[in-house]
Amino acid sequence: MVMFNVSRVQTAPIDGQKPGTSGLRKKVKVFTQPHYLHNFVQSTFNALSADKVRGATLVVSGDGRYYSKDAIQIIIKMAAANGVRRVWVGQNGLLSTPAVSAVIRERVGHDGSKATGAFILTASHNPGGPNEDFGIKYNMENGGPAPEGITDKIYENTKTIKEYLIAEGLPDVDISTVGVTSFGGPEGQFDVDVFDSASDYVKLMKSIFDFQSIQKLLSSPKFSFCYDALHGVAGAYAKRIFVEELGAKESSLLNCVPKEDFGGGHPDPNLTYAKELVQRMGLGKSTEQDPPEFGAAADGDADRNMVLGKRFFVTPSDSVAIIAANAVQAIPYFSSGLKGVARSMPTSAALDVVAKNLNLKFFEVPTGWKFFGNLMDAGLCSVCGEESFGTGSDHIREKDGIWAVLAWLSILAYKNKENLGGDKLVTVEDIVRQHWATYGRHYYTRYDYENVDAGAAKELMAHLVKLQSSLGEVNKMIKGIRSDVSNVANADEFEYKDPVDGSISKHQGIRYLFEDGSRLVFRLSGTGSEGATIRLYIEQYEKDPSKIGRDSQEALAPLVEVALKLSKMQEFTGRSAPTVIT
Repeated sequence: MVMFNVSRVQTAPIDGQKPGTSGLRKKVKVFTQPHYLHNFVQSTFNALSADKVRGATLVVSGDGRYYSKDAIQIIIKMAAANGVRRVWVGQNGLLSTPAVSAVIRERVGHDGSKATGAFILTASHNPGGPNEDFGIKYNMENGGPAPEGITDKIYENTKTIKEYLIAEGLPDVDISTVGVTSFGGPEGQFDVDVFDSASDYVKLMKSIFDFQSIQKLLSSPKFSFCYDALHGVAGAYAKRIFVEELGAKESSLLNCVPKEDFGGGHPDPNLTYAKELVQRMGLGKSTEQDPPEFGAAADGDADRNMVLGKRFFVTPSDSVAIIAANAVQAIPYFSSGLKGVARSMPTSAALDVVAKNLNLKFFEVPTGWKFFGNLMDAGLCSVCGEESFGTGSDHIREKDGIWAVLAWLSILAYKNKENLGGDKLVTVEDIVRQHWATYGRHYYTRYDYENVDAGAAKELMAHLVKLQSSLGEVNKMIKGIRSDVSNVANADEFEYKDPVDGSISKHQGIRYLFEDGSRLVFRLSGTGSEGATIRLYIEQYEKDPSKIGRDSQEALAPLVEVALKLSKMQEFTGRSAPTVIT
């Protein structure tokens, strides 16, 4: 057995190591500076209680982006030096973010051990490569991201760190081969357990969904399917689940080989970046002859998803509402009922209408998956989602892109179970249009104004808050802009009191709520060195069945005009158009 000693290496604080809810994300060139990663990892160990480090089991893996393999070896050596008993690594260092959550919650080691936390190496949907992004975040024993109490402590530690511990004489571990490697250190044995990346996650998915009924759907000659992993870590699961377990053709998988640079692309599953899938599904500029019935994409770490039908885009806000409306009938895991549902505040109110109709507990939370995690740990929420392509349930404590795809396939299988031999299948578009006919349609768009002067962005937000003090005046202004827009019934700055731990989150966005159920929401995102991003969410609720088939931009045009004039967007920012529209 190879023996190692512990070295104490002198270091000094490095500025800017404040983790957000998604951890610390920087350019690779920043992470590869001397001591940069080491300082952050040691600061994390120092922020955790001793029982979560000494003698503990930790997971260390990620989405396979550039610099991951080097980072895994560094973290293994530092874990050994800090008294960790064993480190679990997904084969080739690959584990999707949802799979890490599942492994923490479900996996039992060959010696009966259970993990108490994880270092996840990902920058999610950001590009990868030597000149692109890297990230690291810590997840807790419930499988969810570290709460603010821990991330604040980590940040404080990064500002005072003087030394870090690392195992001297510990060789790099071969993470390409499954098996346990044991070493001896000052405190006894230290193991590195390299395990199959997909097994635990696949087992969990099979316990949630009826794979047999999905298999029947996929084997129907009338049903065709396409899945694009955008060269992210979802590729490590796609073949196992969709081809080997469910019988899809291998040709239905696009970009499913994980690559350190995501094939030079931007691994963000939306209509802009998932170009090949969008083209194949008949939504591109040139017309595809016969697109598949169903298409989906994942981001770099496989926690986000985009769902498409033939020539049809499903908005993330509609997606979570449709999953919630059909979950009990279509997904065995939910057969005894939903505990409740939740969405992030900027997400459309489509889920609210479902919750009201089905008499479900409903929660509106700030942006950030940890708020859902609290509700789930307390048994208050089964299904949740956010407009930024994140959907999930209480099976883990992260959003889960492949879970969302299997949920949609389950709904399609359920709707078609008597119909597989018939002339025409119920399609994705049919399901969405039927949902609108039942619950009404929430026309929805998001305008992003990126790199706006931070001072101007703050002035715009202050102007919107000030307007809220007199709704009578606001409604007069609105009628002057567009007489066909409903009156504002309520306006506020969103504040959330967590029903579980009582914590209060203030200044979470400015809301204008209209009498007809429509909404305008303004949020400031990331006031960094590059200026600020203003996000404007515009939502028009339509209950009239004769008006639910309109073009989205056309239906939203009156509200868009009101939003831009009421906020004085162009006056404050100098921008005549947003950077991105989704």
